[in-house]
Order: sequence, then structure tokens, then C-alpha cells
Amino acid sequence: MAAGWWGCWSSRPPAGTTLAELYGDRSLLDKLGVRAGQRYRLVDFEDAGFEAALRERGAVAAAQAPIDLVFFLVAQPLALGRLPELRRLLRPEGAVWVLRVKGSARTVTDVDIIERAREAGLVDNKIASFSNELAAMRLVIPLSRRAPRGEDR
Repeated sequence: MAAGWWGCWSSRPPAGTTLAELYGDRSLLDKLGVRAGQRYRLVDFEDAGFEAALRERGAVAAAQAPIDLVFFLVAQPLALGRLPELRRLLRPEGAVWVLRVKGSARTVTDVDIIERAREAGLVDNKIASFSNELAAMRLVIPLSRRAPRGEDR
């Protein structure tokens, strides 16, 4: 098998393994790491069904810091200028999930997100398919820049 995205695995799955087999029946909230008691915020994004699922999981809407998970819909690269503001809202181990349109209609690329994330002091460490229309990239504060455990900003 040619090296591809499988190269990131310490051991390769058997030939012919599909993504569905790798991820099984994991729900979107499981893929996004949503747990009961986490504080979340939706930014430039409204989805009543998603928000209902967050609440059903036991996550709590929050407008102010500290926040565990921010879901930020980005329509244009210029909007990524909000990342420093959103970073300040995060708990040290929190994440900003940047959502963007997939496919030929996309106006924001993964490179746009990664570059602006670095400028904001964030790094990307996971991607997920949020829906048929949206892709998601998780941005976190690098371990070397996190406040000691128990000290929120």
C-alpha cells in the first residue's frame, strides 16, 4: 500500500480497511470529544439540532471564559482573525473547532486555518467530518504554552 494518510499510524490497519470500520458507529459528538459537564460556545454558527444534541449530552452553553469547546463557523479567511479572541476564552485543555464548507464551494482552506491558528498561538491536532457540507478542524493550545493544571486564564 502506498504511503498516504495511513502513514500517520504507528501500525497500519489491514489492507482494505474502510473509514467506517476504523471509526465504527461513533457519533459526531464522540468524534468531537464532547463530554457531560463541558462548557461550549457556538460562534457565527446556529444549528438547533446540534445544540440540542450538546445539551442532551450534558454540555452547558457558556458565553464567557473558561470554555472547553468553541464551535466556530468560518465563511471567509478574514473571519479567522477572531482566533486570538477565541483562544483567550479557552480552558488550557480546551479546543476551538473551526467549521468550514467542504468541496468546490469552500472559501477557506485547511492551510488558511493552520496559518492563522499558529499566529493565534494554536495548533491543529484533529480533523473530522462535521456533516455532508462541513469539515471541522480542532485547534488547541500547545502543551508547552498551557497554564499549569488547575489554573484557568
